[in-house]
Amino acid sequence: MSDADMTALLHKVLDEVCADVPASETATRERVAARLREAARRDDCSVEDLKRAGCDALCRAPTMWP
Repeated sequence: MSDADMTALLHKVLDEVCADVPASETATRERVAARLREAARRDDCSVEDLKRAGCDALCRAPTMWP
């Protein structure tokens, strides 16, 4: 997959995973994007693997509450 195709795929998955995340929550979107990049580097490049990695980043979001 070319770099341009991978970038487009990552943007698409990021938008899908973060569809319910307000645009003002940039830290959340950045965390999901970082997890997607990590998954892509490990060759977990199927759409399902990327979505799973993105959803995992949302589910394990750090909070200020113990």
